[in-house]
Amino acid sequence: MKNFRDLPTPSLVLDLERFEANLEKMSRFVAERGVALRPHAKTHKCVQIGRRQVAQGAIGICVATIAEAEVLSGAGIGGLLITSELVGEPKVSRFINVLKSKPDTMLVVDNAENVAHLQDSLRQAGLYASVLIDLDVGQNRTGVKPGKPAHALAVTVDRSPNLRLEGICAYAGHLAHVKGFDNRRQASRAAIQQALETRESLRRDGHHVPILTGGSTGTYNIDSEMEDITEIQPGSYVFMDVEYRRIGGSAGDVYEDFAPALCVLATVVHSSPGKAIVDAGLKAFATDRPFGPEPLSLKGVKYEFAGDEHGRLIIESPSEPIRLGDKHRFIIPHTDPTVNLYGRIHCIRGEEVVDVWPIMERAGGYF
Repeated sequence: MKNFRDLPTPSLVLDLERFEANLEKMSRFVAERGVALRPHAKTHKCVQIGRRQVAQGAIGICVATIAEAEVLSGAGIGGLLITSELVGEPKVSRFINVLKSKPDTMLVVDNAENVAHLQDSLRQAGLYASVLIDLDVGQNRTGVKPGKPAHALAVTVDRSPNLRLEGICAYAGHLAHVKGFDNRRQASRAAIQQALETRESLRRDGHHVPILTGGSTGTYNIDSEMEDITEIQPGSYVFMDVEYRRIGGSAGDVYEDFAPALCVLATVVHSSPGKAIVDAGLKAFATDRPFGPEPLSLKGVKYEFAGDEHGRLIIESPSEPIRLGDKHRFIIPHTDPTVNLYGRIHCIRGEEVVDVWPIMERAGGYF
């Protein structure tokens, strides 16, 4: 074992004590609320984390891509829900291959033409698959509209002998980062209400819709209050990031339900009056947000991007001296796309590196 400060920089560093506490807190929460947990792997893209989520009681794992489904199923993880539509080839054929090893894998649909392609491919393979109607509850991305469009799609699925309708996926990602807990609760309840009403009307028409899944890290304790929600699919709770910390929680202006566990480690490569430069810049963090990373433990210091390879620390009243060669951890602005930049996660307990976990899509190239 070695001290995490001996790692090359920039590197992804996961504090296992914080990570394990996050896992345990979410698992305890859903158990107390009586809802199921199918967390999203798009945040971490890591088999080792998926296994730990299942070991903590998750009924399965959500994935965003067929590549994630292939890697997780290949590692023996079942109960997968693919939350993005798989349209055309080779995606449908790859889904058929996943289904052969993990027949409980589910996927979402929002288009009758896609349903027809899936039906034909499944019939030729002699397989059956469970699907959820992807419902657009306001995100304006994928999904069929609530009401009559959802009913028409349900009829199409029910007329496809190799497909089984299992429910509705109503992910409201556009509301995950609404600032202020009360504002977020009001917006999320209004969105999920559309799914509840659609599900009830489908039931009245005789459709089989036992599953209603949705929810994010920002709304896990809001959507789970809705009586008919059967499962939630948060992802970022395992790591946390600056964006989530800014939205506010039920207890205050900073969202602190889960601890920031994953950081980027960087080295101070320049020091001069009032500033320091670290070796983690635009290439070390996703830059899809208007703000940058934040120091994990340094106070009185502000980070700003200073180029591809560099970050500038504006030193005002630092909580500790910042010396040349020092290594510091920085909370990631947006976790999911930042993880996608790296090939491995260095796991630490205390200050010791105890394991290294590969990020799934780096093993065989990008899919």
